[in-house]
Amino acid sequence: MRKELEKYFRTDKLPHIWCPGCGHGIITGAVIRAIDNLKLDQDKICIVSGIGCSSRAPGYMNFYTLHTTHGRALAFATGIKMAKPELKVIVLTGDGDCSAIGGNHLIHAARRNIDITTIVFNNSIYGMTSGQYSPMTPKGAFATTAPYGNIDRDFDLCKLAQSSGATYVARGTVYHLPQLIKLIEKALKHNGFSFVDVVDICPTYFGRRNKMGTAVAMMETIREKSVTIRTASKMSAEELSGKIVIGEFYEENAPEYTEEYAKIIEKAQGRI
Repeated sequence: MRKELEKYFRTDKLPHIWCPGCGHGIITGAVIRAIDNLKLDQDKICIVSGIGCSSRAPGYMNFYTLHTTHGRALAFATGIKMAKPELKVIVLTGDGDCSAIGGNHLIHAARRNIDITTIVFNNSIYGMTSGQYSPMTPKGAFATTAPYGNIDRDFDLCKLAQSSGATYVARGTVYHLPQLIKLIEKALKHNGFSFVDVVDICPTYFGRRNKMGTAVAMMETIREKSVTIRTASKMSAEELSGKIVIGEFYEENAPEYTEEYAKIIEKAQGRI
């Protein structure tokens, strides 16, 4: 770790408890580097998580942090942003936490276009609770609760976020770190609901159960399967099957929720 980044960590809480090869540390590091690159005020950042392996990240990070109940990170984050709109509110959430029990909160936070940056640690599995399948587990993949293969279709979280009203939507991976840092920077600078889906790895449960080899092999698989948005636009649906499309999907300027709510307060107080 670069010495100048130590101030962003609660070093007394380290080393972390994630499994060897887990990609969560890479995403956490990307968030820290994005914050440092933008020179954001450390005392004006609040990081919120729900429950899961990914949700342990704020415990290591030296900001205002809140570890909430399962699936409710965005609900708590909304309350924080409404009470303290001057804060930069960041939600770190897992694929199960965000797209299963927390799915409705995701839809409505995006619909409101509230200025919250949501970063999904998407490792396709419930890692903390021993490897149950999640809404992001690919069809046909194995999990402790899908010993004969998962028959559910997985979400495209970026399409879900965009169609719900998110005004910045992107996807990165733990393999493409420089790009991931830049995507998170863009998300943090965006005024409105920003969403970054990060394709992650869980060697312990998803990797072993699906015979994907070592953590290095899983990273190589991400590299081999990833294509840029520009490349994907030239490919057929058949060619895109099983591919990971990465990059910025959508960005627009639209009224931000807390700013609109402030206008309502002024009206109610008779100032406008």
